Amino acid sequence: MTSPQGSAPSYVHPYIPNAVPAVRQAMLDEIGAASVEDFYADIPDAVRLHRPLDLPAPLRSEAELTRHMEQLLSRNTSTRQALSFLGSGCYQHHVPAVVDEVVNRSEFLTAYAGEPYEDHGRFQALWEYQSMMAELLDVEVVNVPVYDGFQASGTALRMAGRITGRRRLVVASAIDADKLSRIVDYVRPDHDVTVIPVDPATGRADLDAVRETLAAGDTAAVYADAPSALGIVDEALPRLAELAHEAGALYVVGCNPLTLGVLAPPSSYGADIACGDIQPLGLHQSFGGGNAGFIATRDDETLVAEYPSRLFGLVPTSVEGEYGFGDVAYERTSFALREEGKEWVGTAAALHGIGAGVYLALMGPQGMREIGETILNLTAYARTRLAEVPGIEVPYGDALHFADFTVRYTGGRTAAEIRADLKERGIFGGTPTGTHEAAYCVTEVHTKADIDRLAETLQEIVK
Repeated sequence: MTSPQGSAPSYVHPYIPNAVPAVRQAMLDEIGAASVEDFYADIPDAVRLHRPLDLPAPLRSEAELTRHMEQLLSRNTSTRQALSFLGSGCYQHHVPAVVDEVVNRSEFLTAYAGEPYEDHGRFQALWEYQSMMAELLDVEVVNVPVYDGFQASGTALRMAGRITGRRRLVVASAIDADKLSRIVDYVRPDHDVTVIPVDPATGRADLDAVRETLAAGDTAAVYADAPSALGIVDEALPRLAELAHEAGALYVVGCNPLTLGVLAPPSSYGADIACGDIQPLGLHQSFGGGNAGFIATRDDETLVAEYPSRLFGLVPTSVEGEYGFGDVAYERTSFALREEGKEWVGTAAALHGIGAGVYLALMGPQGMREIGETILNLTAYARTRLAEVPGIEVPYGDALHFADFTVRYTGGRTAAEIRADLKERGIFGGTPTGTHEAAYCVTEVHTKADIDRLAETLQEIVK
């Protein structure tokens, strides 16, 4: 298509909807925007590209495209090809083969947004996932997974804000910098986030500072991670619930669900809303991906009404004794309310929920207990072993850690330098969290020999 006579020609892509200039202008006029650029006003200039994307020339055959993609993929090194001690929210766990077998079935893999008439069991599979997650978390209500645990945390906090009508959100535990950034961006229209630094000596929540902040009476929710970004399971978690409730705030806890075979669920120590990422439950790392977020509460109408995401329930059908599976309180979602919805929710990470459901069914209570005990023991061994390396300190010695933990280098070399040296030796790990501090992680896939190799390699590097 060309522009009117006398103007510069313009190309309208045949497969991009609403690309006709007149149609695009009508849409802008309808919503009162001067240009498409208005939609990107919140994106800081520092992160904008300011140039066209560096794309290759068009590839005109499937063979060329396949070769190009294989060349790109060959530049990656997965954690299955190297010894990895990376964690901090995306973990290397064993994924049973049956999980992949089930989620790759076409009726699940291709059911992008299916309704009951084209569902082929997806609603039931997700209901089963929700039920097992609810048992694990000791609650009654769990949502269909959202994009990832970061979004789940942001959504849980906005739920608390809508319930309390207050603006301030207080973060009381050590929190991953990327997660904090995502939460701040997500809640920014309605909330201000106050981060209370943890006690530098213990890594635990500073209860006095939290109490002082809550005294203002404007806090919607207190948020804590269990374990924290330092890997610490904080003994102060129950006390934070008491402080939050005394101040009229809700208590939101982000947790790693894989810990719940050996650690108490957030609901048992006062959490009103639990949230987190199901990536540890049978989801592959996938080069930093493979994430999906859960939100969980008791069956309280005030809480349930604020879920923006879908909930699937068991319902009777027109045939007596026969049951089906469908949406619960669908009218509260943005699918029903559109722009009037309390919060927008787009495509759910539902397939990952099905995978996590298969994983939970395979593990059962005993399996979850065994994997939790294994990781606790390996974490303790790794911290003890690395503390024996000259030039390395392992802080927060008496705190219980799960998977993640911090080390401090005292020999003068930076964390970034040591991480680079480890990578040259085929080991991923030591993510810098400061100039001379780094994060490590162990899971059930590691052996004592793996940890010993890490310690011996660090001893060579650090000295």
